[in-house]
Amino acid sequence: MRNLSKSKIIAYRQCPKRLWLEIHKPELRDDSGSEMVFEIGYQVGDVARKIYDPENRGVLIDIGGLGHGEALAQSAVLLRDGKVPVFEAGMAAGGALAYADVMLPDISDGSLRWKMIEVKSSTGVKDYHRDDIAVQSFIAASSGVSLSSVTLAHVDSTFVYQGDGDYQGLLKENDLTAEAISRSDEVKEWIDGAQAVAALVDEPEVATGPHCTNPFTCGFCDYCNRDKIRPDFPISSLPRLHPNRRALIEDAGHEDLRDVPDELLGAIQTRVKQCSITGETYFDAAGATADLVPYGFPAYFLDFETAMFAVPIWKGTRPYQQLPFQFSLHILDETGSLQHHGFLDLTGNDPSLACAQSLIDLCGDHGPVFAYNAGFECRVMRELAGRFPELAASLEAIDARVVDLLPIARNRYYHPSQHGSWSIKAVLPAAIPALSYDQLDGVQNGGMAVSAFMEAIDPAVTAERKHQIEVQLTEYCKLDTLAMVRLWEKFSGRDAC
Repeated sequence: MRNLSKSKIIAYRQCPKRLWLEIHKPELRDDSGSEMVFEIGYQVGDVARKIYDPENRGVLIDIGGLGHGEALAQSAVLLRDGKVPVFEAGMAAGGALAYADVMLPDISDGSLRWKMIEVKSSTGVKDYHRDDIAVQSFIAASSGVSLSSVTLAHVDSTFVYQGDGDYQGLLKENDLTAEAISRSDEVKEWIDGAQAVAALVDEPEVATGPHCTNPFTCGFCDYCNRDKIRPDFPISSLPRLHPNRRALIEDAGHEDLRDVPDELLGAIQTRVKQCSITGETYFDAAGATADLVPYGFPAYFLDFETAMFAVPIWKGTRPYQQLPFQFSLHILDETGSLQHHGFLDLTGNDPSLACAQSLIDLCGDHGPVFAYNAGFECRVMRELAGRFPELAASLEAIDARVVDLLPIARNRYYHPSQHGSWSIKAVLPAAIPALSYDQLDGVQNGGMAVSAFMEAIDPAVTAERKHQIEVQLTEYCKLDTLAMVRLWEKFSGRDAC
């Protein structure tokens, strides 16, 4: 019988087939997008060690360098001695193994016990965290490690970094001792079930469903759906579909949105259905023009790019706070003259103040400031106003001028290729075929922009690579606002087409 890791047991909890594939066909797993998640976890883990071991007396078990066997052996010695904190301490029993993020020796009652702390990069306790803790405490107890407490520590989003290297207060602890211990029988059943699945010669047959993305998206989704015939216009392309209504539609056997009865759909959903059936574009040109009539010139078109850090690196910032490092601004006057301005800071210093000042200088004191899904831009400006009171009045004045183009697009335009989405990246190629994000080099979406920024501010990056990133980020953000200009022209009847 093999020792199944805690992650394997949690995989079994999500789907037995996932566990089997993790063990027998891991090469089929799609790991795209997981690198950044792991990096965030490493950052929080590094800070946790400083928080719980300020004197740097503890021992970090190097699982990758030692291998499981030696890591478990070294952990056993340290847990038996109980002299120093142990990080990534390995424990195994009953066909399962786990590595605890933090183990702190506790001799408060005269005997050696351990405070076990599991560290998460989330900002709260999730249900699957509770399962995680239950498995870990069961393995610890079964391996003979006496626990005085079992705690989950997560990032406190209200923590404000003072820029002094002190992260005390970043983590908020939740005592789950009683709950974790009470679930030992339940955990034993999970381990037995997981072992049975792991021993199967053939992969179990499990139909795809909601469990494929709950509590997280399974990396084997593409493999499991490889033979599934997908409709050209799946139900998932119906915008704002309430789960109860979706259940009714699926229970009726409808997989293609074109087959759904109109009485089960709202007005926008019905429009999506009709355009999907006919293949024709819906465009209420007169309505779109009327929507834009109240707004004069100069017209500004604004887009921010932001980054966030689980562990703040700049003074006065919070975990996961959206911090602007770039914006693009196109300015259109009544003669049709178009100018572009931008801001981008890749120095690695906090760009927020310079970003706010540059925005104020460029936006003047009148004229609409168009944005797409403008709640985001408004939120960024309000955050900046809160951080820099001396600029608050000017930023709030710009915020008051913001006009959101998304509702106009949603109410006045739809092309079947949008598949129920009004994101600018869905609308742009349909409404303005000459423009495309696919033509960009290197950075083509927001996620790629954040990754590029993180790479650029890394001290190890070369000057050549940093310049390349600067060009790519500039072109990407510039296209976001140029796209808004072209949509504004189309909606206002000023396009050349």
